[in-house]
Amino acid sequence: SEPPKKAAAARASQPASAVTDRRFGKLPRVYVDMKYVLVTGGVVSGLGKGVTASSIGVLLKACGLRVTSIKIDPYLNTDAGTMSPFEHGEVFVLDDGGEVDLDLGNYERFLDIKLTRDNNITTGKIYQAVINKERKGDYLGKTVQVVPHITDEIQDWIERVAMNPVDGTDKPADVCVIELGGTIGDIESMPFIEALGQFSYRVGPGNFCLVHVSLVPVLTVVGEQKTKPTQHSVRGLRGLGLMPDILACRSTQPLEENVKLKLSQFCQVPVSNIVNLHDVTNIWHIPLLLRDQRAHEAILKVLGLWCVGKVPQEPKLSEWTERASRFDKLKSPVRIAMVGKYTGISDSYLSILKALLHASVALDRKLVVDWVPSCDLEDSAAVETPDAYEKAWGLLKGANGVLVPGGFGDRGVQGKILAAKHARENNVPYLGICLGMQIAVIEYARSVMKLRDANSTEFDPAAKTPCVIFMPEGSKTHMGATMRLGSRRTFFQVNNCKSAKLYANANYVDERHRHRYEVNPDMVSEFEKAGLSFVGRDESGRRMEIIELPTHKFFVGTQFHPEFNSRPGKPSPLFLGLIAASSGQLEHLLQRTSGAVSSPTRCIAGPGA
Repeated sequence: SEPPKKAAAARASQPASAVTDRRFGKLPRVYVDMKYVLVTGGVVSGLGKGVTASSIGVLLKACGLRVTSIKIDPYLNTDAGTMSPFEHGEVFVLDDGGEVDLDLGNYERFLDIKLTRDNNITTGKIYQAVINKERKGDYLGKTVQVVPHITDEIQDWIERVAMNPVDGTDKPADVCVIELGGTIGDIESMPFIEALGQFSYRVGPGNFCLVHVSLVPVLTVVGEQKTKPTQHSVRGLRGLGLMPDILACRSTQPLEENVKLKLSQFCQVPVSNIVNLHDVTNIWHIPLLLRDQRAHEAILKVLGLWCVGKVPQEPKLSEWTERASRFDKLKSPVRIAMVGKYTGISDSYLSILKALLHASVALDRKLVVDWVPSCDLEDSAAVETPDAYEKAWGLLKGANGVLVPGGFGDRGVQGKILAAKHARENNVPYLGICLGMQIAVIEYARSVMKLRDANSTEFDPAAKTPCVIFMPEGSKTHMGATMRLGSRRTFFQVNNCKSAKLYANANYVDERHRHRYEVNPDMVSEFEKAGLSFVGRDESGRRMEIIELPTHKFFVGTQFHPEFNSRPGKPSPLFLGLIAASSGQLEHLLQRTSGAVSSPTRCIAGPGA
């Protein structure tokens, strides 16, 4: 037989019509040199498939392989842009403006890669693509069906996106980690399950590895780890045409050896391919758990890479080990009041929490986030819910720093304005992001400039003093993908401001945006005369990107979202500034960052472990 490389080259040189499937006839050419790891979940949702997929990527990357990721979301929405944070957590924004599932944020943070909107596949995108092709006549009069047209589109999408470079080079990845959202058995997942079953057949043995994440619960009455839920989950998976190569078992405590043997017997998975993901003190331990159980060896054997010369090295995770250990040893607390309207669900602000965590660990502080519902700070709450009002103000006044994140709508806005006022008047470190910057501008106009009717046209379209206005190119009739989205450039106007120093004296920075409203450029001169400095603007000079109060310890607002570029190994500079100011380390940090050697023209908050 031909050597593997020659055989692959021969297949790649064949036209698409030469590669066929017995069941469905002609199929597009498959990139056989790409390896695929599929991560599915069973029993219940919320087991941590995203963290597991990210950790598998970290492990393979630590072995010297290039890794990319794809997230499949079976919902009908085209993207996550119009979904409520209450239902789906935060909307993560990519460089290309894609509004995607928060798991892609995990992939970017763990793997230090830059993904695109196409790395998030949804049912809506797939059906839209197929319908567009049908309208153009691409199917030549055929009856368009779920099988083969939808399933083929899913497979083509995976193959195409897997080949896109994501690590800053022009080289494609060696391994693509695919996470299938939802739980095995969900009705909406069925076309994807069928497509992935066909896909595993198409790419062939040695190119596809299925990792099934399942739950091994402990019933408090019995007190023993129960394998039956996982057995049923695997049986359902096999009934749908997919056979797990590796079981990743979630549990509160480490799995007992007899439990592994039982799972191996009934799920037909070797004991060496059963890994345990028990509860840990922080998620940075997950890649280490996988490494210690030789999960990389099991995966690489399935992918035909566990032999001399195919994998450069054993996984090198010294930075992850040090970071996870450092996190566990932190003792000196820093309290940050998070003032928002989605405070009941932490996933609504996941990237902000991660950015705060990255910064606090870098500065040897134990992060304590005090969730403050902005509605509870308002005067009306003092009458309607006095206990909640007292608690909210107690948390705000007891915090070392204040953060007001982005958001939409007018609910709780007055409470955010009061939080900004408290921070400004009491010299408490403040970071306002997107809406958090806009309400800081409104508060300054009302309190300092005595413009009592200052407001945003988002909250009052007929505002007499509109200091925040709707973007001229925005759409007021369509909500999806109509904002200013993605990575945009901000130029510093003042060299010695705190923000520029935190960004190592760069002339400009590239950060991600997601907004419809912005500071009214016609009022900027009035604000600056009153003492508020607009230290960062876009290339036109008309869009205000960063505000600072020079006389304040740390009072910064940004129109962009710096949290999306924060990484464990390189925290966002502005989050570093907030934590440093809140823990008495700002002066030292500014001396260190402003004295750093950096590009005279560019500083992108990005690369990191």
